[in-house]
This record gives sequence, C-alpha cells and structure tokens, in this order.
Amino acid sequence: MNIRRSAAALAAVAVAVIGAPVQSAAADTAPPASAAPKLPAALYGKADPQYDGVWRQSLALLAQHTAGVRPAAEAVDWLAGQQCASGGFAPFRADTSRACDAKTAVDTNGTAAAVQALTTLGGHEAVTGKAVAWLKSVQNKDGGWGYMPGGASDTNSTSVVVGALTAAGDQPASVLKDGNSPYDALLKLALPCSGTGDGAGAFAFQPDKQGKLAANADATAAGVVGILGKGLVASAAKDGGAARCSEAGPAPERAAANGAAYLTRAVAKDGHLTSALPGADPQPDYGNTADTVVALAAQGGAAQARKPLEWLEKNAGTWAAQSGPAAYAQLIFAAHATGTDPRAFGGTDLVKALNATGPAPQQAADGKSQGTTAPADKGDKAGKTGKADQDGGSSHTVWWVVGGVVVVLVIAAVAWSVLRGRGGAGQRS
Repeated sequence: MNIRRSAAALAAVAVAVIGAPVQSAAADTAPPASAAPKLPAALYGKADPQYDGVWRQSLALLAQHTAGVRPAAEAVDWLAGQQCASGGFAPFRADTSRACDAKTAVDTNGTAAAVQALTTLGGHEAVTGKAVAWLKSVQNKDGGWGYMPGGASDTNSTSVVVGALTAAGDQPASVLKDGNSPYDALLKLALPCSGTGDGAGAFAFQPDKQGKLAANADATAAGVVGILGKGLVASAAKDGGAARCSEAGPAPERAAANGAAYLTRAVAKDGHLTSALPGADPQPDYGNTADTVVALAAQGGAAQARKPLEWLEKNAGTWAAQSGPAAYAQLIFAAHATGTDPRAFGGTDLVKALNATGPAPQQAADGKSQGTTAPADKGDKAGKTGKADQDGGSSHTVWWVVGGVVVVLVIAAVAWSVLRGRGGAGQRS
C-alpha cells in the first residue's frame, strides 16, 4: 500500500510545482528518447520502470500466486536479482552487474513488497532474509519507517513493512526500536474519534510541520491493513467488528475499526474515493478504492466492502488496462479479499489481462498455461493460503496521491530523487 501515482504524473507535478531547478535537473539527466533502455523481457508492464519496476513486479507476482498462477521463473529471478548487497531494493536497476553504492536510492516500500512476493512464492530465503534484516536496520526510533531510510515515519511505508515482517514470519509487535513497535508508530498517526469534521478515526500520512494530523484516505486504507498485521494480500475477516468510531477497546483493533469507519463514510455517497492534483477537478481514485476494499474486508468482512467493490467491478476495467500490471494486481487483491472471482470481475478476466503484461506463466504438466485454470498448489509452501493471508502482498505500479499533504510530500521526494539523479541514483514512483 503506498501513495499511488504514475511516475510520469509525479514528474510533471514536480516540474509544475517546484519549478525551474527540477526542470534543469531533469534536462541534465534524462537521456534522449532514442537512447531509452530496452525493457527487460522478464519485467511486467511496458512503462518506464525507473520509478516502480520492483514495486509493480512484486505486485504482479503476488497477484498471480493469489489467483493460482505459477509465475514465470525468469520473472521471479528478475525480482530477486534487483536486490542490493545491503539487502535493500531500489525501484529499478537497469544494470545489476554494477554494485549498488551510496547513490543508489534503496527504499522501504519496494523492499517490503519484494519480501512479500518472494516469501510467498518461496525458495528465496537468502534474499528475503537479507531484505528483512535491512528493513529492521532502518527502523525509526518511533517504531515506524519512512519511504527512504532516515525519513520521517509515514503510515503507508510502515504498513507495507508490517506486511513484509508478517510474511517473513516475524511478529511486528516484537520488532522494536527504542522500545517502540510498528503498531506504536501507526497509533501515533491515527486521528481520534473525538475530532471534528469528516476525519474522525482516519490515519494521517505524516504529521504536518506543526505536528498536526490530517485525515488521508490513502494512508487510512494502508493503516487499517497494517495495524491488523496484514499485507497486500488479505482475506476477509470472519469475525471482524463493526466499522464504527470509538475510543474503547484494545488499541490496534480499535484503530482498525475507526479507520474502517472513516473509509465507509468516504465511499458512502459514490462508492469510490476521489483524488485531485492542484488546480484539477477531483477524479475517481481507482487504486485507493481497491485498497479500501481490501481494508474494509480485512477489518469487518466482505459485506462491509460490497459498495466500493461493486463500483470497481462496473468502472475499473478501463483504468486497469491503461495503468498496467500493478493496477490489475490491486483489483485481484480486492477480489481475493471479498471472495470474488478475479476471472469474471465486471466482465474482465483480471488474471488473463495481468498475465498478458509480461512473460507467460509456467506451464502445468498437461501443457496448459496456469494463467487461466490452475488452482494454487496446496502442497507448495508458497501456495498455502494461510501464509499468503498473513499477508504476502499499494501500493507502488501506478501511484495515486490523495490529499494536499501527501502530494507535497511525494513531490518533495521526487524532486530530491531527480536532483540525486545527477549521480545516478534511482528514483521513486
């Protein structure tokens, strides 16, 4: 779960808002169109992977596994091969024969997503072990994580790391820094129910400069799943509590219910979330609506997520076709969380469409592609639903920004990365 918006859109916003310095840096570092690197054959999606290659590959592989598809071996190997010696992952490394250095911008989100995918698929214990160790090494003193090592903790990054820890078999509550766990960090980013306005019970992305919290739907969808100890792939709760805002009850469960109550209010009118860039009219936010379906189902059960799910089934097909593999993956996660068939999602076979964006899945013994009919191998360690539902699975991919605070923070991150690009650093999606 992360702040989702396409790399191209983020770059455009950074140029428009931050101005000439970023334009100059981009001009200095961007290669001519004719010199664009050739996309790896093992990579899912055809868009420039500079900002989101690892993220979208991780989501694509997780979604295939969730739908009972055995991903292409070369696609899994490509993802594992993106790791730096430190254990972290950068958004994309075009030349993995060159070692990562101080200018390689490894990040927590892509690393955590890769851990969820590779742990769920199995067979890459050395890679995931190093990645989890790296994530623990960059944990902040408040118990959370920022997008970049050393950055202030945010709800989205902390939540996707929680999913990685759970997938790897750790108990997030026991992963401490200065006595604080990831749940402590998330609770500090949760708004109380006593607040005024529509933001009661929501999660903020980060505090503003004055330390105040502002409700953020994207962060709330991430936070609900994260504080439940789940990841990108989550099943519907069988005995979840009602989504109502309350100050009573155990802290993690209460915060999840409060966040779900906020999300329920947010989709009550139209069935979807909205987002808007500065100066633009609000538009339906498909990606974060899919994340909302997962969050509502994980907290209170499939019925709680019915309204946004039905909206996605009617409206999200074109968005996914335009956006690529991460978008199809998000919809498959929403289908999984609600017990919906991803092969008949509003008239779209999400699994077939996802498979078509990259290397063909492995073949079954009878020679048939596992991309359409094969169920998960129950004897495979990676195929056990309990393992996936703990949960190996945003939020990075097509990245969608919700709220002014998040837009500013993401713009700053992109601008910083572009400026670092003079030295060859990777950049964020």
